[in-house]
Amino acid sequence: MDEESNVTYLTLDWYTEINKYRYVFFFIMFTLYILIICTNSTILYLIWIHKNLHEPMYIFIAALLLNSVLYSTTVYPKLLIDFLSEKQVTTYSVCLFQFFMFYTLGCSEFLLLAAMAYDRYVAICKPLEYQTIMRKTTVSIFLVMAWFVPACHIGVQAIASAEAKLCHSNIKGIFCNNAVYTLQCERSRLITIFGVFLLIDLAVLPMLFIVYTYTKIFIVSHRSCKEIRKKTAETCLPHMLVLISYSAFFVYDISIARVKSDFPKTTRIIMTLQIMLYQPLLNPFIYGLKMKDISKHLNKLLSQAKIIPWVYTFGC
Repeated sequence: MDEESNVTYLTLDWYTEINKYRYVFFFIMFTLYILIICTNSTILYLIWIHKNLHEPMYIFIAALLLNSVLYSTTVYPKLLIDFLSEKQVTTYSVCLFQFFMFYTLGCSEFLLLAAMAYDRYVAICKPLEYQTIMRKTTVSIFLVMAWFVPACHIGVQAIASAEAKLCHSNIKGIFCNNAVYTLQCERSRLITIFGVFLLIDLAVLPMLFIVYTYTKIFIVSHRSCKEIRKKTAETCLPHMLVLISYSAFFVYDISIARVKSDFPKTTRIIMTLQIMLYQPLLNPFIYGLKMKDISKHLNKLLSQAKIIPWVYTFGC
């Protein structure tokens, strides 16, 4: 590590094994990055141009897809540069920026899923009050809070980490997330205490709220007619799939940050690929194929473009 230029040299244990095939991996990752951007942007475009999709549920879906685009743009360009470079080098400031964006977008995901759960709760359990409660102002407040609150929380962590003394210069991983803490000589009490507060405030409480909300939804729908149960499954199941898959990575990420033990390399690869590829690529397919109103517009768009909608057919 160069103290004057504040450069942190990253030792990525994957690259030593794939060095001979790095151009192949570059092509694969570049293709996946383009696929992620195109699929998420397509659903975003459909929600933007069709007025019947200008409803709270679809607006929250658009926010989740925008998160995927921003997250992928934070990670993939640097990763692609690393594949083409002899040495994987980054400055500490860039590393902290990746850390800030990674956790800000990650925590906002939980808050957006909580907002979507509340929207479904009002729609199914209090249908007569839906228009009064879920107004444009309410949706705007939820969106602002979903991005602003995590940014403030993670900003404190990033600033505290920027002031911390560094004793290490090697990061085990392919991008900067919780690996930032392994560079520090000693984690400050501020970072530790605020990290616990952040975990409870931005992850645990939203997850508990989501579980409680969907429990109420399924109880009400179970007592209702078959049509209501079908509608509940169509709108709530995609949200639950996204929540479960995202929570799996979050538990892993917290565990590896708090427990000072090395996870098997295979486990690290699988879990890192989940957040890099699986989650950003899964969201548009779940919402694009399984949400009835979106899938209709998607099928029409593919037909107009004279593209055989084989993905749509397979997904349905």
